[in-house]
Amino acid sequence: MDIAVAKRRSSFSGKFFAAAVLITLCFVMFKHSSLNSSSPNMFSYREVGVTHVLVTGGAGYIGSHAALRLLKDSYRVTIVDNLSRGNIGAVRVLQKLFPEPGRLQFIYADLGDAKAVNKIFSENAFDAVMHFAAVAYVGESTLEPLRYYHNITSNTLLVLEAMAAHNVKTLIYSSTCATYGEPEKMPITEETTQVPINPYGKAKKMAEDIILDFSKNSDMGVMILRYFNVIGSDPEGKLGEAPRPELREQGRISGACFDAARGIIPGLKVRGADYETADGTCVRDYIDVTDLVDAHVKALAHAQPGKVGIYNVGTGKGSSVKEFVEACKKATGVDIKVEYLSRRPGDYAKVYSDPSKVRQELNWTARYTLQESLQIAWRWQKSHLNGYGLSNAMG
Repeated sequence: MDIAVAKRRSSFSGKFFAAAVLITLCFVMFKHSSLNSSSPNMFSYREVGVTHVLVTGGAGYIGSHAALRLLKDSYRVTIVDNLSRGNIGAVRVLQKLFPEPGRLQFIYADLGDAKAVNKIFSENAFDAVMHFAAVAYVGESTLEPLRYYHNITSNTLLVLEAMAAHNVKTLIYSSTCATYGEPEKMPITEETTQVPINPYGKAKKMAEDIILDFSKNSDMGVMILRYFNVIGSDPEGKLGEAPRPELREQGRISGACFDAARGIIPGLKVRGADYETADGTCVRDYIDVTDLVDAHVKALAHAQPGKVGIYNVGTGKGSSVKEFVEACKKATGVDIKVEYLSRRPGDYAKVYSDPSKVRQELNWTARYTLQESLQIAWRWQKSHLNGYGLSNAMG
């Protein structure tokens, strides 16, 4: 009798244990399945009819606008950014706009970490890379040259090695007119000799040279876009330019103009009024960020295996800093106070593009004028006084 009871108890305990294990296993499998059905897993395999683009620096000013355009055009997008210059607020805007599984994922990582870069490429099935991630202030580059060579040149090498190792066949590289330095003849064409005069331009040219050397024995499709001074924001008001407060001194002139118009700073400080130009201030080719992103998307569509395309992306029209300030006054309706200071280290007098090649080969033309770009950007600034933080619009 005792033996039978013991057997029944043993049998019951065994069944109870087995049931508990089964329930636990089911729960784990359900949880695992739930995680796998979420968007990140969809990024790990290729899908017919879907192009998966890695956007490095996609939390930054230009990168976030590029990600927005790609998502609107039904691309699958992975943003990689270490947020040293980017803004997580821009990523959150994109996540809210495109919450569907398999559309957008954000990965916090530093492209200078070779193991992290390799892990990203091994866990995701990328079809193309748009490489924006870079520190990008001329003045800062003269003060911290090693940082620029590491961040731009070395990191580009790591990205390129990972692309080669994981068979990613298309690269759209974000370069700069700073690789040309200060040419004697204007406008600048793609054949203009590259003689950069500051570490930012030199680091970008080194990265270009690495890409071009690699491409000679590779079937990778490469597009290098050398662009000029970027301004503006998303015309629908989704994204804008929101640099960190500590970077305002290094930032773009448009940001400084808007800060002056909003009273954040007492006035605008213009570095250099004794250049050999019509009014003594620097002449630049100001291109709208929406136009610039359009050029990147067209470059992606035209990229061909084993081919390299190099394009200047600008309006073809130079505007002086004084002309820019007057346009900013008109856009904001504020009579901005201007103070002229000594030249900024590493700057050059006059730079503007000849966009003939990009127009002929990629069917791209800048659409926005300087005035239009500033007016659109000012609308975003007025409605986002704290950048991507809590907004309280101006009257």
